[in-house]
Amino acid sequence: MKLSNPRKQFAIAALALAAATGVGAKTLVFCSEGSPENFYPAVNTTGTSFDGNEPIYDRIVNFERGGTKVIPGLAEKWDISPDGLTYTFTLRKGVKWHSHRAFKPTRDMNADDIIFGFERQWKEDNPFFKVTSSNHSYFNDMGMPKLIKSVTKEGDYVVKIVLNKPEAPFLANLAMPYAAIQSKEYADAMLKAGTPEKIDQEPIGTGPFYLVQYQKDAVIRYKAFPQYWGGKAKIDDLVYSITPDASVRWAKLQKGECHVMPYPNPADLEAMKKDPKVTILEQPGLNVGYLAYNVTKKPFDDVRVRKAVSMAINKKAILDGVFLGTGVAAKNPLPPSMSAYDTSTKDDVYDPEGAKKALAAAGFPNGFETDLWAMPVQRPYNPNAKRIAELMQADLAKVGIKAEIKSFEWGEYRKRMQAGEHQMGMLGWTGDNGDPDNFLAVLLGCEAARTNGSNVAKFCYQPFEDLIQKAKTETKPAERDRLYKQAQVIFKQQEPWFTIAHAVQLKPVRKEVVDFKLSPFGRHTFYGVDIKE
Repeated sequence: MKLSNPRKQFAIAALALAAATGVGAKTLVFCSEGSPENFYPAVNTTGTSFDGNEPIYDRIVNFERGGTKVIPGLAEKWDISPDGLTYTFTLRKGVKWHSHRAFKPTRDMNADDIIFGFERQWKEDNPFFKVTSSNHSYFNDMGMPKLIKSVTKEGDYVVKIVLNKPEAPFLANLAMPYAAIQSKEYADAMLKAGTPEKIDQEPIGTGPFYLVQYQKDAVIRYKAFPQYWGGKAKIDDLVYSITPDASVRWAKLQKGECHVMPYPNPADLEAMKKDPKVTILEQPGLNVGYLAYNVTKKPFDDVRVRKAVSMAINKKAILDGVFLGTGVAAKNPLPPSMSAYDTSTKDDVYDPEGAKKALAAAGFPNGFETDLWAMPVQRPYNPNAKRIAELMQADLAKVGIKAEIKSFEWGEYRKRMQAGEHQMGMLGWTGDNGDPDNFLAVLLGCEAARTNGSNVAKFCYQPFEDLIQKAKTETKPAERDRLYKQAQVIFKQQEPWFTIAHAVQLKPVRKEVVDFKLSPFGRHTFYGVDIKE
């Protein structure tokens, strides 16, 4: 279905819902900004895909709604050995799987499913390792293949994980979207049928909602799972009305055609604040938007060139002209709300004349030609990458650098940047677990550079790497913070990114929505949310 007439699509979806759910069913409509890449979170890194998967799956542990505290999920309790190497999880009994026309489960969730979730990402001889994609970005970027020594079944409802070394953020890492648990029984049945990819296209989970219908670029429909172990959701039907244009999302919210919308246009905020039917939820964003320099490609393999380009860009003009008060200038890769944030860092100084001198000293007195990649979509950390790219392009032209703006469809853009095709490219990150490791190792660590992971600067610098690896095994919070602050000093010296902004998280929500909570990770969770009659 084409996206040319989103109103018509929504009307069709609404009619289908009315027929399917009957009168009196509570329906919540989320105007999402895009289509998920698939229904297997472990090979995705975008919030758009995670949002599409969130209603369907559970993890062994979860984050409390609206916070960063780790709470029980499919495991009702766990024990950690004194040396920090052995984690023993006791699973809930009686956890039911969804079912659909192609598969009916014959058993409840058990230890086999947990082990399958790990081995699918970890063991290359697993028949599902390459199904959908072999690039398990998060698992690889966090160094899980080397960290995990064994995952074993100690009974139908007990799983033991042994690590090769202590890992401070390990438990929080298991609450992240990539660690969603799929049914081993379903996987085996689809493998036998010769259609293994179905487990990622027609998903079955243990989550609070099950998938009813998916039309790419149009709509995703979910229904509340009556047998959910945590109790049935308060809403009966959940609809994602896929609406890429922020202005159209706002128009739908005003008319009551959707109840929650992400990523408003900063220019629309004044009108939103005046609407008596809308509340804008707001909190500091656990995010960063940046321009990555590919340090493996000339001329960006020279730190002097990277420094010169950063000096040539007017960050204040970007903040004033694009973020319109919804962002703060970023000087570090970590957001200011983290205790490990280095307050003593000096930001890049806007100095075009200094940039020209630095370029001449680096052997480019007349500048050079480069590409400048800009995201095709709004993200939590960047309201308009195309406009920012145009401002950067104009700034760079003043110092003799001719930058050609490039863009691709979002999934393709991300894949090509992870493969390192760009010279310069914009991207960003919203934290997944509240830990500095989730920014510094995942975005700037050597493992994430080698594996076509999320380190799109391809930055692998040993003094930086030594600090972040040491911090992973450190158990004292103050000492971990000290190591991360040192790493931020090195980051600024080496300049693998031009850091742009930390965006404020803003969520316009209609007033009939009850108890929707902002996630520090920018996720959208609808279990626990209600709608007033």
